[in-house]
Amino acid sequence: MMNELFFSSMTALLVCMALIPPLRMAAERFQVMDLPGERKVHEHPVPRVGGLAFAVGACIAIAWWGARDATTFSVLLGCVIIVAFGVWDDRVDLSYRSKLVGQLLASFVVVWGGDIWFTTLPLLPDVEVPAWAGMFVTVVFLVGVSNAVNLTDGLDGLAGGLSFLTLSGIAYLAYLSNDSTVLLLTVPFLGGLLGFLRYNTYPARIFMGDGGSQLLGFIMGVLAILLTDSSRGPFSPSLAFFLLGLPFLDTLGVTGQRLAEGRSPFMGDRAHIHHKLLRFGFTHYEAVTVIYMIQAGMLGLAYLLRWQSDTLILPLYLMIAGLVLILFIAAGRGLLPNFTSQSGHFLSNVAVTRLMNGPWLTDLPMQFLAVIVPCFLIALVFVPSNVPTDVGYLSIIIFGIVLLGLSFSRRIAPYFVRGGLYVGTTFLLYVCEGSRYGSMSSVAMAHNVFFIVVAVMVLLSLRFNEQNRFQTTPLDYLMVFLAVTFPLLPEVSADIAHLGVFAAKLMVLFFSFELLLHAFANRVLQLGLVSLWILFGLGFRILL
Repeated sequence: MMNELFFSSMTALLVCMALIPPLRMAAERFQVMDLPGERKVHEHPVPRVGGLAFAVGACIAIAWWGARDATTFSVLLGCVIIVAFGVWDDRVDLSYRSKLVGQLLASFVVVWGGDIWFTTLPLLPDVEVPAWAGMFVTVVFLVGVSNAVNLTDGLDGLAGGLSFLTLSGIAYLAYLSNDSTVLLLTVPFLGGLLGFLRYNTYPARIFMGDGGSQLLGFIMGVLAILLTDSSRGPFSPSLAFFLLGLPFLDTLGVTGQRLAEGRSPFMGDRAHIHHKLLRFGFTHYEAVTVIYMIQAGMLGLAYLLRWQSDTLILPLYLMIAGLVLILFIAAGRGLLPNFTSQSGHFLSNVAVTRLMNGPWLTDLPMQFLAVIVPCFLIALVFVPSNVPTDVGYLSIIIFGIVLLGLSFSRRIAPYFVRGGLYVGTTFLLYVCEGSRYGSMSSVAMAHNVFFIVVAVMVLLSLRFNEQNRFQTTPLDYLMVFLAVTFPLLPEVSADIAHLGVFAAKLMVLFFSFELLLHAFANRVLQLGLVSLWILFGLGFRILL
């Protein structure tokens, strides 16, 4: 099962990343571009075909690695329909009636073709809902979710990041309930989204378009129904509201504000939560990060309430929804205080910057990384008690490639140095994790403390070093957060937790490499010698 999940996510990721460059060129040729406008925050035309890239990647992965049954087939067909209408809309700007036709067709396919519909309703767990009523509620729900996610797609990386968080939460709950169907449908979309978000975070080089945003809403709605179906698993249908989280609350708040102001709820404006955060003085990065945190909080509540009844879940959600509605209406009437400074930035950001402006935060973390990371890697080569033969031979081959690359020209040398560091460090940590030091508690504890300290220094360098030219995105912080927290989640098996810790350590070192390569671009040769030492040390072991 784990192999299928891993390979399906990798298939979706690689297909998505392979499709994005040609799709970007095709978008410019066929004028599938998102143009700047009054309600837009970007200033230049951006291709909006990214949704097609991750849709193709995810669907290919599901078709290859997923189950061959009516549920999988109906979900795939529904995805194809909604993406087709979405891409058509991106090309010719369809009317809302035409969009609705596509959403209804996709919903009908999964409801009738896959028997995916609400068999019970919130607060009525013991009452079997008539088929026609359950199907009707399901279609309305799927159409609503598709549009809700589409409406949140207003900042670079926003809808994709929110969907990535939601799908991660759905995958984790499916893992806890041993729901292989939901897992095999969710993980490919996680892989496809990861490939897409690398191009979509601010400043975005590609947008997902209506095809992508409607697909994400649709698939999350389908997965939420499958996961919370009382006839299939232990979770309450009310849990779907917390899983879908912010998109639903944002749509509710915007609709309520428009109605309170006597405007049509279907008339577009700049009243969404991301627009409000920008007006409060948050930067693009900060606004997206705040929204990610809110969505993570909603998913945390979904996890805490996963075994609770509707009598607790639904009233709590309604209280949160009511509070959001009040805040939106108050913001629309100008009743909320303004926390921005004269320069237009959020005061907390100004205060923190003024407080944390000393050299001990701007220079010391980078200097620490420049000394301690190479020394650690040089010393770590002596730790492994045994190096697998295949790892040793691969290290020798890559050693030769990096050495040749360093010998050619200074212009291409950084690429070989980066590759040598990434591959060599992965090999080195892999063989160290299986060596005898792992059973020595004091050494293992010191090893873990080292990575915690390096992670703190990396974060300080990213935040406060003004000379740093390595631009991070909210996606980078999201990946670090997931890599660090996933192994700590309850009921995660030891093997998966160990893999998560390994990934987190690699991520910390990779970030430090990028920082060092950008901060010390004139000292690439020294970093190249470190990579050569690692590869030589691993290869030399098997020659003894």
